[in-house]
Amino acid sequence: MGEQQQVKFPQGVIDEYAALGVDLPALFSAGHLGTRMGVQILEASAERVVGTMPVEGNTQPYGLLHGGASAVLAETLGSVGSMLHGGSTKIAVGVDLNCTHHRGARSGLVTGVATPVHRGRSTATYEIVITDEADKRVCTARLTCLLRDVKPGEAEQTAG
Repeated sequence: MGEQQQVKFPQGVIDEYAALGVDLPALFSAGHLGTRMGVQILEASAERVVGTMPVEGNTQPYGLLHGGASAVLAETLGSVGSMLHGGSTKIAVGVDLNCTHHRGARSGLVTGVATPVHRGRSTATYEIVITDEADKRVCTARLTCLLRDVKPGEAEQTAG
């Protein structure tokens, strides 16, 4: 579904994960589901995560962008922000996702922008605004992730 783009990360974050032997772009990719849906993460930091997803291939029977596809984009972007906030000693696990669908999209790309609402020690909450190519809001989502400590051996599994 198009050419994979390199995600832009702050250099300090890249260095932190590289010291652990972790391939940061691979770790914070869209994952298998996101890849199947054509999700591309364009920019990533704890302050802002931006990604796109094609409407084509992600529609419901009426030809509109499927609400579940918007949820996948929202959870992907919010999870990346939460993991970057938590740092290399934490794993972000989604515990609540809320999506309000404002309008349909039939073609083109939708763009999601995740920004923090709350960044604490044990949880992080992000608002994700998804817009169409005309910059009209398609969906507003909110994701809360639990930030739990990395268990011994988990970092090696993640890096491999």
